[in-house]
Amino acid sequence: MEKSRIRTIRRQKDLSGTKVAEMLGISAQYYYDIEKGKRNLSAEMATRLAEIFGVTTDYLLGRTDKPNDESDWDSKLPELTEKEERDIALKLEKILNQLDHENAVSFYGEPMDEETKEAMRISLESSLRLAKQLAKKKFTPKKYRK
Repeated sequence: MEKSRIRTIRRQKDLSGTKVAEMLGISAQYYYDIEKGKRNLSAEMATRLAEIFGVTTDYLLGRTDKPNDESDWDSKLPELTEKEERDIALKLEKILNQLDHENAVSFYGEPMDEETKEAMRISLESSLRLAKQLAKKKFTPKKYRK
């Protein structure tokens, strides 16, 4: 646990230890003991403190130097643009037309029913979207990352 970080964040938020303790429903002495490292911070207490301070639990505990996930390019997939969404839709339509046209997918010679076709469409769309996001993440130069 990063005890000095908890104190630093609290001071940055202009909160007293007594006020934070009140928000957590614990005694001020108990809270100050947490800040000093005399008491262990439970997972529930860490989560509640992170919510109060508006940071992630990883930042609160000193596991990362980024207070919020929003700016962390490596921790999430990038959003897709409208053009990329259209490209995915066109590619999906092309794949589904090929599968339907050639009867390429069947089970013991029987064509797929509508429910199975829809499940396949959803799966293919999800796979195409994920592939596009992973490629975008991997190949976007650092200067263009948000």
